[in-house]
Amino acid sequence: MAQHAGYSRWCYNWGLSLWNAAYQDGYKPNVRKLRKVFTNHTKPLYPWMKNLSSKVYQYAFINLGEAFKRFFSCGMLRKQGLGKYPRFKKKGKSDSFTIDNCGKPIELNGWSHKLPFIGIVKTYEPIEATVKKITISRQAGDWHISFSFEFHPHTIPKKTDVIGVDLGVKTLATLSDGKVFPSIKPYRKAEKKLTKLQRQISRKVKYSNNWYKAVIKLAKQHRRVANIRKDALDQLTTYASFEPRQCCH
Repeated sequence: MAQHAGYSRWCYNWGLSLWNAAYQDGYKPNVRKLRKVFTNHTKPLYPWMKNLSSKVYQYAFINLGEAFKRFFSCGMLRKQGLGKYPRFKKKGKSDSFTIDNCGKPIELNGWSHKLPFIGIVKTYEPIEATVKKITISRQAGDWHISFSFEFHPHTIPKKTDVIGVDLGVKTLATLSDGKVFPSIKPYRKAEKKLTKLQRQISRKVKYSNNWYKAVIKLAKQHRRVANIRKDALDQLTTYASFEPRQCCH
């Protein structure tokens, strides 16, 4: 998976570099032309690419084209920070790649899944879904699988009752019906450890092996802090959503 992520990053950066050069020379590049040049001229020069899925570079160019489309489509997106000019990708930062099954559906059943070209992978939680493509990304040293699929949710009829919410410091929230959501103690403890890890990184030699290990620990702690915060907010919003009333802040 690391090799496929590196392949995707290499192709994305190659395409961006060629796109910039062609644009400066007065040409109008696009994804189709990039893929044609890469397939016919560049790919044969690198034998190691034959050992990796060809879907990776195809989606890398598609993602590059979407990035340029967002940049050229609307100035309002750029003001919101959503349509900036594409940047070169760096190793270890947002490593990811996308693959499909050549038009056939990908069946995800249970804990072990047979992915195209990758082989058998195991997930920490069981998954039941039929998808067309999947994206695998690395976050804080762990690999995550993401995909989209169609489903039909069951809607709950809305009520007209209203409940007040008081957001405090000692408590996360207090509802007008007396329900109290306490402050997140694990969150404060995790934040203290986050500060400690940040100090440890500052004392290490940059780009050394120990520095990289500390960076991974810090990234995992960042993820833990974010998950604790998200879990607490999800509990609060889920309670408000399933109770027969509406919330006013």
